Amino acid sequence: MSKNLETQLVIAGGGLAGFTAALSAAQAGLNVVLLEKQPETGGSSAMSGGCLAFAGTDIQQKEGVEDSPELLFKDLREVGQFENDEALVKAYVNEQLATYYWLRDNGAVFSPMLEAASGQSVPRAHTVDPADTVRQLAARAKATGKVQVLLSTRATALVRDPVSRRVTGITAEGPDGEITVSATHGVLLASGGFCRNKELVHRFVPQYDEAIFIGGDGNEGDGLRMAWALGADFRDVAYIKGTYGKHPTDETNHHSCMAVYKGAIAVNQNGKRYVNESISYKLLGDACMVQPYSTTYQILDQDIMKSGDNRIRIMDFERRLEEGLFIQADTLEALAAQLEIDPAALVETVARYNSFVEAGHDEDFGREHLVHHHGALRRIERAPFYAYPSTAVVFGTYCGVCVNTQMQVLDVFGNVIEGLLAAGEMVGGLHGAAYMTGSALGKAAIFGRIAARTATAG
Repeated sequence: MSKNLETQLVIAGGGLAGFTAALSAAQAGLNVVLLEKQPETGGSSAMSGGCLAFAGTDIQQKEGVEDSPELLFKDLREVGQFENDEALVKAYVNEQLATYYWLRDNGAVFSPMLEAASGQSVPRAHTVDPADTVRQLAARAKATGKVQVLLSTRATALVRDPVSRRVTGITAEGPDGEITVSATHGVLLASGGFCRNKELVHRFVPQYDEAIFIGGDGNEGDGLRMAWALGADFRDVAYIKGTYGKHPTDETNHHSCMAVYKGAIAVNQNGKRYVNESISYKLLGDACMVQPYSTTYQILDQDIMKSGDNRIRIMDFERRLEEGLFIQADTLEALAAQLEIDPAALVETVARYNSFVEAGHDEDFGREHLVHHHGALRRIERAPFYAYPSTAVVFGTYCGVCVNTQMQVLDVFGNVIEGLLAAGEMVGGLHGAAYMTGSALGKAAIFGRIAARTATAG
């Protein structure tokens, strides 16, 4: 027998987007029901590297980093190769600083250290413990007395008024059977992407069939399918990409290692560079997947090894060295032998790259900086030398439904599907052709707050 619940806003998904929206809506006075299909909340957000891309924060000011909304906008558009939705990028930029302070005021603890990561012209990767941040927001949401969280409850279909065509609720399967949740102010889909759905991955990006997929166990595309059933448009499917830097055999450390952003070079099994290492790690992932065995090596020296930062997961070189994930040798020839690469080829590649660093021009691939527009190139010359085997890992699908700047879902004709909102990985249009570090968690929080505001007004 079906159980009926009534509320003002119902949210599908208990990650950062869902709980940001739930807490924001509750603080504005709404009653909220949040559905999470897994036994625990957190989803892919809790498994992420914990970086959020913000500009103009007090942390940047203390570190002497000159950043601005204008530069953030420019970087986001450039990294996305102008395939992203300009209006959505503006919405992100306009709301990002207020969202940073809102998160901090609601329990998020940001590291005082910054890093310039993929797609960033200046250091703006603000790092949190992502699982703890979701827990903090969830606890504060529940403490309002206005948010009810239903775990192990899978949303199955959207409910639409047969006359007005407005979305008025959602059906779900819980531990005790079917539930219908009616919501006067709308339904928010914050249920993530589909990195755990092999059928959809193969349909859209068969070239990534053999990639490593890591994401929330519930990320099977449920929300996307429900929205598509109502005619929702979607975008950026062509730009689903893996992230470069995942060790191909390590099953305990899910996060990428990005030594290339500190000065390392990437070489293939032939001992040759094959890419400009400063570009987005999504584009690096594409380039890696077409190399022999879909695996390459980040080559670095002792100085680059020491430049890592153990407070930032993708830059924590020392920990990976202690875990035996780096291959180490006193000479490049010995390193090449361990990698089963022609020693002469690797030595020639490193020497050629060093000559480009000295000359100030990379004749082969046009690399000018360590990452995007930030950082001076470094020679690879001081022993010992290291190699980090790397392939591409798909942490998220980064495509999704089309929305307007109020996070209202649009149908294939560009019309608003009344009563239906989306936030987080569900949303397409922000990233475009590539990805800036921190913009996925960033848009989860930013777009979650915007969606809550729209629901409150509606």
